[in-house]
Amino acid sequence: MSDKRRAELEAKRAKLAELRKARADRQKAESERRTSDSGGPSIVRRDVDDLVNSLIGTASRAVDSAAGSPGSSVPGTPSLGQTSSLPGPSALSLSGRLSRQSDAVSDRVSVGTTFVQSTNGATENVVDRVMTPRVMPDLIDIEQELFELPQKERVIYNKEVQTMEVESEPAAVSEEEMRERIIREREVADAEREAREKQLEEESAQLDKEIEQEIREMTEEEKFSIFSVPEFLDFVEQSTKIVQRALNDNYDYIRDYTVGAENGVDDSEGRRVKCVCAFYDERYGKNRSITDVDWSPKFPELSCASYNKNPAALNEPDGIVAVWNLHLLERPEFVFHSQSDVLSVTFSPFHSNLIFGGTYSGQILLWDTRSKHLPVLKTPLSAAGHTHPVYAMQMVGTQNAHNLITSSTDGTVCSWLVDMLAQPQETLELVHAGHNKTGEVAITALNFPDNETTTFWVGTEEGNVYQANRYDRAGAKAGLNQYDVYRGHSGPVMGLDFHPPLGPVDFSDLLLTCSVDWTVKLWRAKSLAKPSTAASTIAPIYSFEEADDYVYDVKWHPSHPALFGVVDGSGRFDIWNLNFDTEVSVVSTTVGSGRAINKLQWDRKDGRRAAMGGSDGKLYVYDIGDMALPRESEWNDLQRTIAGVVGGGAQTNGVV
Repeated sequence: MSDKRRAELEAKRAKLAELRKARADRQKAESERRTSDSGGPSIVRRDVDDLVNSLIGTASRAVDSAAGSPGSSVPGTPSLGQTSSLPGPSALSLSGRLSRQSDAVSDRVSVGTTFVQSTNGATENVVDRVMTPRVMPDLIDIEQELFELPQKERVIYNKEVQTMEVESEPAAVSEEEMRERIIREREVADAEREAREKQLEEESAQLDKEIEQEIREMTEEEKFSIFSVPEFLDFVEQSTKIVQRALNDNYDYIRDYTVGAENGVDDSEGRRVKCVCAFYDERYGKNRSITDVDWSPKFPELSCASYNKNPAALNEPDGIVAVWNLHLLERPEFVFHSQSDVLSVTFSPFHSNLIFGGTYSGQILLWDTRSKHLPVLKTPLSAAGHTHPVYAMQMVGTQNAHNLITSSTDGTVCSWLVDMLAQPQETLELVHAGHNKTGEVAITALNFPDNETTTFWVGTEEGNVYQANRYDRAGAKAGLNQYDVYRGHSGPVMGLDFHPPLGPVDFSDLLLTCSVDWTVKLWRAKSLAKPSTAASTIAPIYSFEEADDYVYDVKWHPSHPALFGVVDGSGRFDIWNLNFDTEVSVVSTTVGSGRAINKLQWDRKDGRRAAMGGSDGKLYVYDIGDMALPRESEWNDLQRTIAGVVGGGAQTNGVV
């Protein structure tokens, strides 16, 4: 409804209210009049009689003043039986009463009337009455003395004089005729009023009808036709998200900045972590586990999580990717669907709207936040790509030249162009001649060192770590490096991460791995400048064995050189600081209900927050506070720590 039409309806409603109020007032007045009529003579009749008497009296005075009395020689001088300035009944009525008193036998009245001039020039009539006892039945004569004095004309204006039409011959209009004429005029006025009220009632009914048509209740078909319009659904979706973001803002609006901290120091000395939120939606997360997590490279409040299938919901999609917002806790910002379980997910670091996912069926899917739930691009299910589960993927390159590298458990590594997923740009089969039954290498983890696009390391189901090349290079061929084997785990490798190159000292050759053997290993990757020419086994430089369950993921901190996080099957989130202690973690906390935590990812901005995907379908976000802020000496301290670990750590941890 337009604003103009809404204004018209409001005006009609106001007018209708006025009409109803006026009608109620008239009904109330009519009711009061009827109540008065039931207890005495008619008020209308009484009003008419009073009006007729006043009109006739005024008319008579007006005629007498104009023509003068027959016995007066000065115009305007009152004659016998006439009083011009005394209020009350007319002269005729006074004369009649005097005559009746004269004829009475039982009364003897002596009346003397004297006209005198007042100080303002008017003539005043003073009547002296003397009551004497009844002595004789004889009549008494009345003597009157008249004084003719000049009288100042007095003009009096009132409502009756101004509105009354004086007839040319007022004596010809009797009281009965005057009364009948007034009654007829009132009847005509009543008829006009009734006609006007009838017209107003009709207009009021018309207004009620128009308003009812404008605000009538919609039928179910009309509601469905509106609710099913895509534009309406998009509007409701976006507007409710905005409202919920505002409601979820935890900023303290009444904070008093003049009041300092309670004790000025942190009891945990800056090592305490706290849970920011736990993202969960009953519709999408029920009976599902989170298989991978990632943070948006452009929007620090956005994180995504991939989910496997819900066995109890046959009509729901097998795989789901949900994008969560730290300012929208009740529901995901976006939800994307897949026909297979989504095992790995990553934001594109060069396109903030694109999200890639690897599935259990081997398909690579591309979703766009500007589009709907379904993927905008996907790879075909053919031998040209993956046909086994894709557990690892990574985007490498620069803004103008980048590729998506994916790996599956059949040992296939593919390179994809973002805008063309019909077939891989490159396909690499990783095989190892030392395997007895099959030469395939079942890849469970993959990672490129920073600023490296050709050489990468993979973790396998057998527990070994291998180095591989995408292309032929000096001293090494494309494919798996057959000579160097990083042997240390006794179970499948679940996580693999290289140290980020930051700060004054380069630690980019440090590699962390975790496994279901309950351990985390620290490795030093072999230099690519010195390729091996014979088979060699590389051992870890240190082993962290504090875990009491499967260790599912490990990640270096993006800004603190000595910090890394670990999550395991008992629901523990451990933070290690190598400069502080290499035997025990500095922080260990149980996440959520204590169920297994599958994946860990630090936010890309400053590393203050860690996102963890649980097997209970919840995405937990923890804040580590000041632990994310390194001191200037951290790099030198870590250098000394690594030197000490390499010198004697391997023997103390039993690693050969």
